[in-house]
Amino acid sequence: MTSDNREQVLAQMRKGVLEMCVLAILSKSDAYSNDIIETLQKNHILMVEGTLYPLLTRMKNQGYLSYRWEESKSGPPRKYFSITEKGKVHLNTLIGIWNEFSHSINKLIKQ
Repeated sequence: MTSDNREQVLAQMRKGVLEMCVLAILSKSDAYSNDIIETLQKNHILMVEGTLYPLLTRMKNQGYLSYRWEESKSGPPRKYFSITEKGKVHLNTLIGIWNEFSHSINKLIKQ
């Protein structure tokens, strides 16, 4: 597998779990979009603003997130996102599905 193919496969896998990752980050504390990206990058999950903003908007529209504006010491006000109760329920569902799925895949690989 070439490095280009590897990156394409990895990108597709990331897309499938980004919602769960963002909800997991926000379940720990409210965050500004750059904080979310930095947390993902620290965990070797690459995401750019162009991917994150549509995801945050969709999750807000679905009722999984809310946001508030806060003044910034270094520029314009920032939008801080927080997980809603509906988002916490959805996160728990996603984690359950992920655990079942990853268990099944790991079982298959070990056969």
